[in-house]
Amino acid sequence: MIFFILVKLNEITIFVIHKTTPTYLKIKTTMTKLNIVFMGTPDFAVATLKTLVENNYNIVGVITAPDRPAGRGQKLNQSAVKKYALTQNLPILQPTNLKDPDFLNQLKALNANLQIIVAFRMLPEVVWKMPKFGTFNLHASLLPHYRGAAPINWALINGETKTGVTTFFIDEKIDTGEIIMQEEIKIKPTENAGSLHDKLMTIGSNLVLKTVYAIENKTISTYIQPNIKNIKTAYKIHKHTCKIDWSLPLDIIYNKIRGLSPYPAAWTELCIDNTILAVKIFDVTKTIEQHEFETGTIISDKNSVKVAVKDGYLNLLMIQLPGKKKMEIKALLNGFTFTNNSKMR
Repeated sequence: MIFFILVKLNEITIFVIHKTTPTYLKIKTTMTKLNIVFMGTPDFAVATLKTLVENNYNIVGVITAPDRPAGRGQKLNQSAVKKYALTQNLPILQPTNLKDPDFLNQLKALNANLQIIVAFRMLPEVVWKMPKFGTFNLHASLLPHYRGAAPINWALINGETKTGVTTFFIDEKIDTGEIIMQEEIKIKPTENAGSLHDKLMTIGSNLVLKTVYAIENKTISTYIQPNIKNIKTAYKIHKHTCKIDWSLPLDIIYNKIRGLSPYPAAWTELCIDNTILAVKIFDVTKTIEQHEFETGTIISDKNSVKVAVKDGYLNLLMIQLPGKKKMEIKALLNGFTFTNNSKMR
């Protein structure tokens, strides 16, 4: 038996010729040509866009946030997605209003038949219903748990031992659409939001690639998100969310610190003599130990600082004082002294 493969635009035809007969079998398979619009803003989205580009998918347009003033000079800052898209000479749109008729006309003119969303904003129906093959999103949790803006942070804050990524088709609500694919990973006990972000970013970009391949080859299948009681949410992180309550158990405080590190960072008030300083805490270890110190009491020597909580101590490894850079605790102690009455509150 001899195989011949004839490749045409959007079509692969395989001829199977039998040596013993003058006839042949003709098997035709058709692949879908995808024209993709990609929507995203931060670094987390760049990995996926880069993966699509490197796998030769046709990106007809990139939608990202408008440039915004940042820093002391208030210079316009481009999103991470825009910076990468410029290096690839991809068409870029930066709408302020996703319902603006001019933007909708520009989007329609791109003639996309698939839209992929990674770390972008909520889309109006007129946008997500536009392409023939729909609009799917990559979310950094195992849906239906942790719908919302900060799934990585809240998985760690809540002490989860596993998480993952999900691709799903967008519908009219937030993170509720039909699930396409999921991939699960374990969370290490010492993991923080930064390291988990980077793992999920890589795993997520590969899951998007698998999802696109399934759409391209018409092997896509979906299922409705299960209706689970007490679904855990991932609402937006605010400043008050980040303040440490030292009266809570050791593990809860520990998980909060790693779940907010390196950004936006857990913070506390350091009371030292008659001064109160807002201090950010980035890294700690924990020690389970019985003691008689009041909650929040600081115990320090030349090389270490620990804070008493009701079932042990949190050993400070990296903190940031107001107006200063974040520092390892040993370096900080070279020029800063905690007095005997110092306390966290």
